[in-house]
Amino acid sequence: MSNRLALFDCDGTLVDSQANICLSMEEAFLLAGLEAPSRNAIRRIIGLSVVEAIAALSPDLGDARHRALAEDYKSAFFRLRASGAMDEEPLFDGMIAALDTLAKAGWVFGVATGKSDRGLARILDHHGIADRFVTLQTADRHPSKPHPSMIELAMVEAGASPETTVMIGDTSYDMMMARAAGTRALGVAWGYHPPHELTAAGAHAVAETVAGLPAQMESL
Repeated sequence: MSNRLALFDCDGTLVDSQANICLSMEEAFLLAGLEAPSRNAIRRIIGLSVVEAIAALSPDLGDARHRALAEDYKSAFFRLRASGAMDEEPLFDGMIAALDTLAKAGWVFGVATGKSDRGLARILDHHGIADRFVTLQTADRHPSKPHPSMIELAMVEAGASPETTVMIGDTSYDMMMARAAGTRALGVAWGYHPPHELTAAGAHAVAETVAGLPAQMESL
């Protein structure tokens, strides 16, 4: 019998990290002598792996510039964090209670994120929730969303099947990734893409609040 796997995106789903991502992206572009994208544009690409995110923000630049800017972004992120200029990427209110309720209902947890291994580990450790997740999939070992690779390996590691897996995320990329993997797709309304875009991208449902997440999961 397959485990029931609740596979969470990180940025915009578990934690509110937009301020730090926007700040680092702005600095990377400015240091490269380029006009920084608007914060709205940056929020739109949260969830993609870094190179793909840079390419979406600056399609007129070539691959080499995209990769160089991605390295600049990573350097800016670590430099700003070390300087104390960043927020602590808080969990969305009520997330611990929602995880507790889902765990009692028999769900096992995983993460599928465009973050690096290091970035994800830091967040989970900071919030004391690392031991809740049985599988962690990051951009270090997979193609960018919406490619289904992250979900496919997560299901293997968690002993789950497409029929018993729900991908939970705040962006269209998460919904498309779930559809590509043959799993159910649950959007969340508190993240970075609006609910109508999640539905258009294939969400089977959209959870309006963190508190309502467990009930929405059981209804899919």
